[in-house]
Amino acid sequence: MGKIVKEKIILGLDPGTTVMGYGIISVTGSKLSLLQYGVIHLSKYEGHELKLKKIFDRVLNLVDEYHPDEVALEAPFYGKNVQSMLKLGRAQGVAMSAALYREVPIVEYAPKKVKQSVTGNGNASKEQVAKMLMTMLSIKELPKLLDATDALAVAVCHHFQKGKTTKTAGSWTSFLKENPHRLQ
Repeated sequence: MGKIVKEKIILGLDPGTTVMGYGIISVTGSKLSLLQYGVIHLSKYEGHELKLKKIFDRVLNLVDEYHPDEVALEAPFYGKNVQSMLKLGRAQGVAMSAALYREVPIVEYAPKKVKQSVTGNGNASKEQVAKMLMTMLSIKELPKLLDATDALAVAVCHHFQKGKTTKTAGSWTSFLKENPHRLQ
């Protein structure tokens, strides 16, 4: 009897305060399949608090609907505007909280790591990333907002990283067992 290959579902998120991208893929063995992708429009909501609530609710809905095994997020890049960074960090934190609320492991990737993983070039444009994903996942047409393909890219990157998730909470004992070289 052959080995049973388990399906893994990965939810990729590209946090934003105006538009937030999401992408969900299924991985069976080495085969990637697109389940869903899109954006959450946040500009129509007045006030940052309302936007954060919408992010939490929508990510929680995605987790409840697709039951991802893992959530991968793009870490915010560093900008000069401190207020923008603070808002983006809050958006990311709320998205992470929604996943953690359902006890789904999360991992973050730097934008360059995501681009490198998908295209082989850490400085690839959003369009180059989107075109590569269209080929990989048999997407027929480019979406209007590339935040959706950015989120898909994070999910694909996570798959290529062999799903190494960082533990959200652990004990020193387990850390030391997993990292014996760190003992002095």
